[in-house]
Formats: sequence, structure tokens, C-alpha cells
Amino acid sequence: MAIPMARACSPLSRWLHVLVAVMLTAAGGCWGGKTRHFKWDVEYMFRSPDGEENLVMGINGQFPGPTIRARAGDTVHVELTNKLHTEGVVIHWHGIRQLGTPWADGTASISQCAIAPGETFLYRFKVDKAGTYFYHGHYGMQRSAGLYGSLIVEVEDGKREPFHYDGEFNLLLSDWWHKSVHEQEIGLSSLPFRWINEPETLLINGRGQYNCSLAAQYNKSAALSQCTLRGVKVLPNKTYRLRIASTTALASLNLAIGVSSMISTVPICSLMIIVLNRIDGYIKWAINNVSLSLPPTPYLGSIKHGLKAAFDQSPPPESFANGYNIMVPPVNPNTTTGNGVYEIEFNTTVDVILQNANALAANTSEIHPWHLHGHDFWVLGYGEGRFEEGDEKMFNLKNPPLRNTAVIFPYGWTALRFVADNPGVWAFHCHIEPHLHMGMGVVFAEGVHLVGDVPSEALACGLTGKRLASTGGR
Repeated sequence: MAIPMARACSPLSRWLHVLVAVMLTAAGGCWGGKTRHFKWDVEYMFRSPDGEENLVMGINGQFPGPTIRARAGDTVHVELTNKLHTEGVVIHWHGIRQLGTPWADGTASISQCAIAPGETFLYRFKVDKAGTYFYHGHYGMQRSAGLYGSLIVEVEDGKREPFHYDGEFNLLLSDWWHKSVHEQEIGLSSLPFRWINEPETLLINGRGQYNCSLAAQYNKSAALSQCTLRGVKVLPNKTYRLRIASTTALASLNLAIGVSSMISTVPICSLMIIVLNRIDGYIKWAINNVSLSLPPTPYLGSIKHGLKAAFDQSPPPESFANGYNIMVPPVNPNTTTGNGVYEIEFNTTVDVILQNANALAANTSEIHPWHLHGHDFWVLGYGEGRFEEGDEKMFNLKNPPLRNTAVIFPYGWTALRFVADNPGVWAFHCHIEPHLHMGMGVVFAEGVHLVGDVPSEALACGLTGKRLASTGGR
């Protein structure tokens, strides 16, 4: 694999150092393939994912949402109607790069306006690479409410997978709270701060078991059937493909696959389980001492149309202070909220160093999975402690893995490299839902002047909405 060696020197410096710390706040074209059409209604429903009835957010009466299947090279059309009554909605297509369609990325205040109640929005994008993907809500904490589903892209017609298998199973892993996402959001933004705590249940394909014996006493007609775990049937001497996506809002999971004791070797896939600590106080997550606060006007529209009043024109810091000690709580716990953007010169290669630091509580540093929209990136390396000049000599430039999500470990750093070759405005953030809500994210803008026409309904809010009204929708 050829890895670009150039680094973006303008407008970014040699390295973009991103310090992750918890702080106390002071205040389209012509495409090949087939077109796959889907029509969705997003709405709240009463369901019992773990035996206890609760409100879930679903699509067309389904939870999890319907699975999209397409082939590489196909175009996907999703006509989405918001039937939530009192809140907006967007859908992000996790892992889809949105080449030529940055407005379809599904990130509220970044790529589009949230779809208002009663309104319909047409997502249109090409799926260019085969693989296992998923989609989820990207407005507030709607993923925690159950707004997610699978997106499977098979190899294009005439091509074969690089391996043979006799069947496949699709597993969506998620966590579930009995407390509503609205109560969770308010608690995260309150003084005193109220952490969401651990999930009541872990779900596989929308089903788990909290206390099914208790649930059955109150609702014998439905509880038992909804508490029954689904099984999969396999045959001896057959090979099966598992398509696994973790849509969890907080939990990292251990997933083990066991077989009969007659088999001598048991294949096991596992991930660390991380338990987050609770901290009292009104807190935010900060990147280089800035906590992201999204503006009411989508960046894509405001940058494309030169609306400089829509967000802070001063870019966030490119690095953290030289004397910052990542091993102890911050000396100055106050952070600034901001909505500035890292504007990257188009078609340059960018190295990002994610540096994990101590939180407000002593001896506390957490794991964070960071996801980049609109791109894949190479994971060049990991390290313990603070990233220092010379650590780049440890980078794997021969065969680094290609990902769109990577982890930074407690008191450690992760080095990433991507090419800014996809015109648009893209989120880069921690994929833990409450952490993003608390400001753990940044925004990259690249080649926005090259973006073609953006559907007017994607920009019908904020200053872009006023501009459309004054120009007759042009």
C-alpha cells in the first residue's frame, strides 16, 4: 500500500496536535450501478427491547431500522420523513465517504439543517466500496434512542468476494437505557452535572434481557416473546460470515463466539470493556481547551456562500500548550466553547496526533473512539504518555491499517494520516454519544469551493435559510 509522505504545511502546521481533556466550563453527477429506493418514516414507538416497555425511535415501525442492501457502485435514495412531532432528525451513513455529495453526510449543523417535524428530505449518495456499514441518527443523542440500522454493500456485479462462505449473519450491538435521551441530555448540560451512568441492558439486534421474570408478571402477553433471545442456526463444516457493527452510545463490548466442547479450538473475538467514571460538576470535553458548540447555520452552506457571520472565523488552536502535563488534572479547568473550523488546503496530506490527557479527577483518563466523516485514514501508530518530537520515527509507513474510526487509550496518543481530497465539511469526533454532546469534536473544511449544487432543503435554516428566502430559493 502506498502511503503519501507529504504533510500539509498550509494552512495547517507540520502536525495537528489534538489534546483530549475534560474541562469545567466557565460559561451529484452521473453514476453507474443501480439506484436503490427507500422510503422511511422516523417516529417514536412503544417497544420492550429488554422486557421493559419504553419509547424507542424507529423507522417504518421497525427497531432497529430496516437493513439497506446495495452493491458497490449503486446509488442509494432514502426519502426520509420526520414524524417525531417536536424534534429534528438527520441520518449519518457511517463509513460512506459521500464522494460528491457532502450534503448527504447527515450531520446536523455541519452538512445540513436538521429535518424539521413533518418535513421530508431526500438522501442521495453512491456506495463506492463493498463492506459492512451502519447508519444512525446524528442529531442530539438519537442513536441512544434507537435510531440506527445496518447498511450492507456487497461487491459489484461480476466480482467475487476474496473468500468463500456458505451463509452470513448480521449482528447489531447496542446499549440501552431506561432513562430517556432527553433526560440524559439535560443532565449532561445541568449544574450540577448528572452523568448518564451505565446502560441497563446490552442489546443484539435490538433485543436483550434486563429482568424478564419481573416483566412477565406485569405484561404476560408480550414480555416473554420480546425477552426471548434470537438464535442463529449453523451447520457443521460450513463457513459463515459475521457482519458485526457496534452502534453503542457508551459501552465498549466483549464479543465471544464459542462452539461445542468437541471442538478443540474456540475462536474468540474480544474488545475491552471500559467503564467511565462519574465526575460531579458542570463539565465539558475540550479539544485544545475548546469545547465544540455547533452553530445554527450548517458549515457547508455558510462556507460555500461566504457567510462569515455564521461561525467564528478564528480557527481552533493547532496544538496544546508546550508545558501541558497530560498526567495530572488541568491547572486551569476552565474551557472555551467555540465553533471555529480547521480549514485544510485541498488535496494535501494531513497528520493528526490525538493526545489523551488526565480528566478533572486525579488518575483518570478514558478511552475514546474517534471517527472521521468523509474519509478513511491510516493509523500510523500508538504510544504511551505525551507525544514528543521524534516519536514519528515509530510510525508504521509500510502497511498501516486503513480505518474511519480509531481509539486513543488512556494517557496515550494515536497518530493518523488522511488525504484532504473530498470537498466538503466533515466532522471528526469521539463516537461516545455523551462525549460528543459535551463538545468532544472538531470540524475540517476542505475544497468547499469545489462542491456542486447543494439541495436547498439542506440549507433551509439559519443564515443560509434567510439567504434562500431573499434570493427566491437560488
